[in-house]
Amino acid sequence: MERIIEIENIIDYHFSNEELLREAFTHSSKGELNSQGNRLDYERLEFVGDAMLDAIIGAMLYLKLPSGREGELSKLRAQIVCEESLDIIGKGLGLNEFILVGEGEERASGRNKPSVVSDVVEATIGAIYLDGGFDEAKYFVERVFSTLVEDAIEGKLFRDYKTKLQELAQKNNWHIEYRDDEEGPDHDKTFFSHLYINGKEKGYGIGKNKKAAEQSAAESFLGKA
Repeated sequence: MERIIEIENIIDYHFSNEELLREAFTHSSKGELNSQGNRLDYERLEFVGDAMLDAIIGAMLYLKLPSGREGELSKLRAQIVCEESLDIIGKGLGLNEFILVGEGEERASGRNKPSVVSDVVEATIGAIYLDGGFDEAKYFVERVFSTLVEDAIEGKLFRDYKTKLQELAQKNNWHIEYRDDEEGPDHDKTFFSHLYINGKEKGYGIGKNKKAAEQSAAESFLGKA
């Protein structure tokens, strides 16, 4: 694999086993084999990196939020460790430019697909862990993900599910309707929202105001879509 030094400079880690780095940046469409004759692509390293990323981000949140409960910490971690956030990280570092893809994926701009870029970020973490150990993987994650972690804690990574659903509706010619209700005293109301798409109920949400309930309903549908 060419340009190995460029990648190492970006991630600030030098590999003893460069084949791990090559594996982390190779898409299955490339049809490559490793030195043992096995299929070479990032999927196995992604499996390792995913576990490492969950553990390291979980520990970062635990230390930064000493009063945070399990449910809150889990939600924050899910915001950080998701395809959208990993895609932002990968493209922000320029890692997508180095991904090796087959001709079909090349024509389809495969190296820029969020699903591919996010997988490569996790594979890179897995490769660093296997080559240099946990401390090196931890250093990489803490350095690269620190801003995302802070944004998540401050509520800046909030997903606008209603807007995302509206974009899907425009593409698919869906008719969207939110049917809202509320209960409780004026000082402590709870709002409920039923999401209907083309006349059929597709989502349900609860919140402390109408907007939050509708966001929750849109999220419930997108999580199943």
